[in-house]
Amino acid sequence: MGPGKADLLDAIRSYGSISAAARALGMSYRRAWLLVDAMNRCWREQVVVTVPGSAHGGGARITQFGEKILALYRALQSRVDGSVACPDRAALAEAMLAEPKTRQKA
Repeated sequence: MGPGKADLLDAIRSYGSISAAARALGMSYRRAWLLVDAMNRCWREQVVVTVPGSAHGGGARITQFGEKILALYRALQSRVDGSVACPDRAALAEAMLAEPKTRQKA
């Protein structure tokens, strides 16, 4: 679990579908689907369930277990973010670039 997967779960909750969540986050549907699939395979229970499209529409929703995992992750994230004085966090922040480097041509 990381910030990207947590943001995807938040977006699925808001938009009710993986494709709409992916669009909102600026990622491909395939990438979003692969992240959901990885989460569903890595946790003891599914975090997202999907309903195939039909005349009444399809969609996706976060399960009760997924809501619990997301809340626990956000609480942990908040605790870490609040630990500004933590030397490990400071070292990581110092080592990270503000923007990714430009890709090198092969």
